[in-house]
Amino acid sequence: MFDPGQEMLSAEIGEDSNGINLMEFSDEILLHILSYVPCTDLVLNVRRTCRKLATLCLDKSLTHTVLLHKEYQVNKDKVKQLMRGIGKEIHQLNMAGCYWLPSSTIDYVIRCKNLVKLNLSGCHLTSLRLSKMLSALQHLRSLAIDVNPGFDASQLSSECKATLSRVLELKQTLYTPSYGVVPCCTSLEKLLLYFEILDRSREGFILSGQLMVGESNVPHYQNLRVFYARLAPGYVNQEVVRLYLAVLSDRTPENLHAFLISAPGSFAESGTTKNLLDSMARNVCLDALQLPKSWINGSGLLQHLKFNNPFYFSFSRCTLSGGHLILRVINGGKDLKSLTSLNLSGCIHCLSSDSLFRKAEDDIDSSILESLVVSCCNLRHLNLSAAHHHSSESLGKHLCQLLARLRHLLSLALPVCSITDVPTNTDKLPVQSVTNVVPPGLGKKIRIGVPTYAKNFLEQSNQKSQSSVFWTLLENLPFLKNLELIGSSFSSAMPRNEPAIRNSLPPCSRAQSVGDSEVAAIGQLNFLQNLTLAQMPNILTGSGLVSIGLQCQHLRTLSLANLGMMGKVVYMSALMDMLKHCKCLRDLRLEQPYFSANTQFFQALSHCSSLQRLCIISRSGTLQSDAVMSFMANCLEVIMCHMFMGESLTVCKNLQQSIVRSFQADRPALNVIIFPLLHEDLTEVIRDVPMMHLDEITLFKSRVAEEPPNLWW
Repeated sequence: MFDPGQEMLSAEIGEDSNGINLMEFSDEILLHILSYVPCTDLVLNVRRTCRKLATLCLDKSLTHTVLLHKEYQVNKDKVKQLMRGIGKEIHQLNMAGCYWLPSSTIDYVIRCKNLVKLNLSGCHLTSLRLSKMLSALQHLRSLAIDVNPGFDASQLSSECKATLSRVLELKQTLYTPSYGVVPCCTSLEKLLLYFEILDRSREGFILSGQLMVGESNVPHYQNLRVFYARLAPGYVNQEVVRLYLAVLSDRTPENLHAFLISAPGSFAESGTTKNLLDSMARNVCLDALQLPKSWINGSGLLQHLKFNNPFYFSFSRCTLSGGHLILRVINGGKDLKSLTSLNLSGCIHCLSSDSLFRKAEDDIDSSILESLVVSCCNLRHLNLSAAHHHSSESLGKHLCQLLARLRHLLSLALPVCSITDVPTNTDKLPVQSVTNVVPPGLGKKIRIGVPTYAKNFLEQSNQKSQSSVFWTLLENLPFLKNLELIGSSFSSAMPRNEPAIRNSLPPCSRAQSVGDSEVAAIGQLNFLQNLTLAQMPNILTGSGLVSIGLQCQHLRTLSLANLGMMGKVVYMSALMDMLKHCKCLRDLRLEQPYFSANTQFFQALSHCSSLQRLCIISRSGTLQSDAVMSFMANCLEVIMCHMFMGESLTVCKNLQQSIVRSFQADRPALNVIIFPLLHEDLTEVIRDVPMMHLDEITLFKSRVAEEPPNLWW
């Protein structure tokens, strides 16, 4: 169980220079400390050091829930030892995203006889292995799995189906048209469906959304409380989700309180879905709602739906006007203190009283936003991105000043043009912004490695920003963890299932006033963990990034896209200075034309000792292969390296093979893709990326209020 010879060593380690021995702390304090240690380390290493830790490491508070999600060093053998050691004590097991583990690893889960919750999303799983495993897990009530091509429900045993009949929560990611295990789950209360079915097979055959004969009307929704469906682009996904919804339209569950469908692009309303919505309006009272934009636009649906104590609304991409928002959703200023998450991304008219004669760039109606802020005073997550929310000259009515009242905000997404101070003459741009608008490719050349900003520029930026409305906003949101500033017309060069975009729309004219001083203001967010900055044309030196690196010591995810002029990377020196201070940074995504991933950049990036995932997307970008190899050798935690640049296919393939050959053995989860951004086979390469990486970092999107909070554990 433990090595007695380690007793003296552990005592010496536990005692510091002041004579304080860690082992003299109370069990409660030690258990709290041990709760931050990965379970695999507790069971396989820490508990072998001494008798006291051997006992504490097996405490129920530490073994009840085991999280292997993003434990990238876990391999099949460690899972085997873990299950042998504490399998019977585990009640909740999260292996989501463990794509590198062979399917045979799932066999060891059978030892966890008392499992109540199990998450295997992203794991390799066959129908037969699923059947064998679930047959032994009689206490299971919550399950998350993937349904891949080749899944056959007829291979599920009667014992497996008996377990599924008791499951109350199911999360199912579909890569092939199928009902999966839904027909077997007769007691479902929560159903989450992720549709990731491609329209064409690898061989180029067009897929059909029709399900197998005998699977047409078998889902059981009578106890359903939560229905959630997220669709990737493609008509097959739409066809399949309609079949899931058909049963709902026949008989809407009386206890349904959350109905959410997230669908990109156009998803036309059908007779079946119209009947479903009519039935919901008559029979249910909702707490969470999200519908495709075409189901809401131009309809009177919202005025007929009934809400109880709503906690989540998403009207993303809808043409809903502010007048309708206040009248039909907030009910004329009704108290909505229960609402904690609101997604109005892409709702270009949601802050204006009427959308009929309004242009998207016109000023917002501050009274609409003020009513929203007053009614929804407990908002934690708010997304107003992908729209032009321009404030007028009304004193104290700027969007930033009104949002500053939402003191509980933890996540905020705004368009860049919304944070600019209102100019005294709205017919003219500020002088600074006019002089800084330089055609792409022109301007003074920048020497790589030499700071391009004065030493006192950072202090000057801070002094300027402290008088801005954006500074005031952030000053009143000290606990903000997630911040996104995204240009209202920004589109990533790497969309889903399509060739790379070569041209992007120009930024909003008001965004020309947002520059380094506004970025520097973000540095006051001491608890910031995730930051996205995209399409900020007035970035001159990037000096504000240094302020963020110095002061935001909890920063874990950083995404930068199209900052400054598009013809060159003006912020490279500041970015390298920033990275030297980002000790907690785990994910870095850079999207910038003409980016040079050279030796100096990777030397600076090597200071990010916690970095795990790197994604660089750059049209006409270059890389130095030896610098990449040196970086991978120095940063031992990096398990994902995606680089889509302007290099030739030969250069990319050679580098990718070198990285895999050199580091795969020591990093079982290593996922490497080096590929030309504008190559015609890009979409084929993208489809092989593990969904966890693709969804969280490789593809650009706004993530604030994307889903209801705590949708899944």
